[in-house]
Amino acid sequence: MYEHKKQALAPKKVFYRRILKNLGTAGLVLLASLTIGILGYKYFAEQSWIDAVHNASMILSGMGPVFENPQSISVGGKIFSSIYAIFSGVIFITNIGFILAPAIHRFFHKLHLEEEKR
Repeated sequence: MYEHKKQALAPKKVFYRRILKNLGTAGLVLLASLTIGILGYKYFAEQSWIDAVHNASMILSGMGPVFENPQSISVGGKIFSSIYAIFSGVIFITNIGFILAPAIHRFFHKLHLEEEKR
C-alpha cells in the first residue's frame, strides 16, 4: 500500500493525499456504523429518532448509553445495545489506527532512511 523501505520517502503531496483518503474512508465507516446504531435503537429498542441518534452517537464515541430508564427497554433492545457497544469499540479503535497509519508509516520510514545514511 505504501512505499517499500528501500524506496525513497513519498513526496508531501502523496502523503497528504493518503491522509485525506484515510480520513474520508474512516468518515464513511463511522457514518455507516452510526446508521446501523440509529436503525437498531429505533427498531429494536423502540426509541424515538432523536433518542436513537443520541444513543448511537454516544456509544460509538465511547461515552456509553444514555438510557433514562433502562428497565423500560425491551430484551431485543438490550441485546442490540450490547452487540452494538462491542462493535462500536472495535470500529472506534480500528478507525484511529486507520487514520494514523500514513503518519506512523512516514515516521518509521523516515527513521529507517536516516539509519541507512549512517
